[in-house]
Amino acid sequence: MASTRLPLEDYMVLDLTQARAGPTSARVLADWGANVIQIVPPPSSGRKGVTTGSIAGFDYQNLHRNKRSIAIDLTQPDGHALFMRLAEKADVIVENFRADVKHRLKIDFDAIAEINPRIVYGSISGFGQTGPYRDRPGVDQIAQGLGGLMSITGFPENGPVRVGIPITDLCAGMFLAQGIFLALLDREKTGKGQWVQTSLLQAMTFMLDFQAARWLQAGEVAPRAGNDHPTAIPMGCFKTADQDINVAAAGDNMYNRLCNALGAPHLIDKTEYKTFKSRAENKAQLNAEIEAILTTRPAADWIEILNQAGVPCGPVNTIDQVFSDPQVEHLGVVHHVDHAKLGKLAVVGQPVSLSLAPQPETFRHPTPEPGEHTDEILREVGFAEEEIARLRSANAI
Repeated sequence: MASTRLPLEDYMVLDLTQARAGPTSARVLADWGANVIQIVPPPSSGRKGVTTGSIAGFDYQNLHRNKRSIAIDLTQPDGHALFMRLAEKADVIVENFRADVKHRLKIDFDAIAEINPRIVYGSISGFGQTGPYRDRPGVDQIAQGLGGLMSITGFPENGPVRVGIPITDLCAGMFLAQGIFLALLDREKTGKGQWVQTSLLQAMTFMLDFQAARWLQAGEVAPRAGNDHPTAIPMGCFKTADQDINVAAAGDNMYNRLCNALGAPHLIDKTEYKTFKSRAENKAQLNAEIEAILTTRPAADWIEILNQAGVPCGPVNTIDQVFSDPQVEHLGVVHHVDHAKLGKLAVVGQPVSLSLAPQPETFRHPTPEPGEHTDEILREVGFAEEEIARLRSANAI
């Protein structure tokens, strides 16, 4: 029987993140129940803090749900002391400053571990905590280019193309969350926390996957292949009578199924396509013959025919079509959160299901206003009203 308890609800997380990669990581922890406390600078500091676009906008509301927010000026002695008091009680700290910032603020892993040896300290940087690029500013598109992704994205006749989502930010955030989970598990054995690190560049090179292995093991530099699969043939995007579809029919058995389903068994034994090697050598010609058949009927017909034949096939959906797709609806990927000012907001939940601890259909907390829960959180961790008033008068909160 499913429980209303979430797996991370016993953990306290201090979220120092900004932009996208770091908040993505903290969002994983928050969605699975952790007490995530977002730390932002107070208005008196003159610093902008974590904002990605308008606070009321879709991007910010998506990134910071399930968190509470406290305003602390980490550059002030009282603010620093307050943060260290919170850090003594925390299980996890997540940050994505430039590599040197946490050291200047004296809130780096070594400083925290002195007062809380059990702390798991998660860091994302653009290019790594050390090395020749450690001090460079790092953003997603720079990492897409530096990490090779743009060189293999797009059509051969055109220049490089960025992927349509901030893939290095998102992957770095998810990988850091994975590393934090590992460190928390390891702490169960050792009693000690540790510093968990990743970067946009590491995330991007890992995501090259078989294209990286292609170079490292076979010495091949992958070119741009457009919508065709780089090595599997035929596999790509094809026109039909009304819209594009994707078809994947690599390997002899799958290719034979495709040809029979298309009503074109003659393509099986045609000399130019008889082997995988010959299909690769004549890829453009083969794709043209397949597309000529596909354009005789609408996409819906072919999607049904090919899937019935065991050939993977699907539409090329726009974003609105994705969320009206019956399988997407069935999987329940859309969750909601009730916001006092913005009403009921739809968001995409975490893409993992736990049978005994599922995510609730309505999340616990909407994205907070910066500093919204300052007094509430300070009271929870033992601050008296006089201390809170003094910190506020000193502009530390």
